[in-house]
Amino acid sequence: MSLALLIFVAVAGLYVGANIGANDAANCIGPSVGAGLIRYRTAIIAVAACVVLGALLQGGEVMKTVGKGIVTDPIEPLGVAVALFSGGLFVSLATFYKIPVSTSQSVVGAVAGVGVASSLNVDWSKLLTIAECWVLCPILSMVLTYVIYRGALTAMDKAKNQKLVRRTLTWLVVVSSAYAAYSLGANNLGNAIGPISSLGGNQFNMKWLSVAGAVSMAVGALVFGRGVAETVGKSIIKLDLPGAFSVQVSAAIGLHVFSMMGIPVSTSQAVVGGLLGVGLLRGINTVSRRKMAEVVIGWVATPAVGGVTSFSLYWLALRIF
Repeated sequence: MSLALLIFVAVAGLYVGANIGANDAANCIGPSVGAGLIRYRTAIIAVAACVVLGALLQGGEVMKTVGKGIVTDPIEPLGVAVALFSGGLFVSLATFYKIPVSTSQSVVGAVAGVGVASSLNVDWSKLLTIAECWVLCPILSMVLTYVIYRGALTAMDKAKNQKLVRRTLTWLVVVSSAYAAYSLGANNLGNAIGPISSLGGNQFNMKWLSVAGAVSMAVGALVFGRGVAETVGKSIIKLDLPGAFSVQVSAAIGLHVFSMMGIPVSTSQAVVGGLLGVGLLRGINTVSRRKMAEVVIGWVATPAVGGVTSFSLYWLALRIF
């Protein structure tokens, strides 16, 4: 591999990592910020640290799936770079318009697109399993949030010391934000550098590349995450203290479970599913239908755009180079 191509591949991975931080890490604190419990800058610094921790401690399983589980044949370095840049492109656009979308879906679609364009073996059964988990994840988060939120409201009603309850819930919200960020890192590191790991050989030191990928996620969150955090925290449904906690802890549990299974899922979908859980208890009219429509359209478009873009670019690159 030439030095220029080596740099191109590495930069592509870091670009995806920054996009994950910008669009997904904000989801971990959106409920807390939207509820007015914590300042954005304070929250995002804590989230960035937890993202790095989750990525380094438990990011390996999803990395294997994205790197070698979708396209089982080795992908050429140029194909890896094209898949990563294509996967990040639509997420960048969505972040600009403050729409929470799935980097996981975009990258998985892009990797599959490169596999098809280069006539490599694509494991369609694995893709189907991943797609099924994309549907299951927000449903799981919605149900968990409904149960936890209802329990939290009941506990608050029965508590004699309301001040103590609110103080406890405030701390739980902060802890759940950190847990959600940890789960985000565990599930999304594979999206940033999983395709690179498929190259094999010793072109990259994967340990240090994992560190760089995790840091790029943190940087993306710090620099570009505010807009999506506002959408998640304020535009879909207004949250109170128990609502913010319920959404965040439910999303974190879902992400963590799928991370241990090696399935890349969407932080955005997990959090938005949780917001719908709050809406089910309060009344569905409390949910912004226009904003939800934008989010759902983004979910459907993301893997399709990632796949079509990577297929087109790599098909063209094969004929030029």
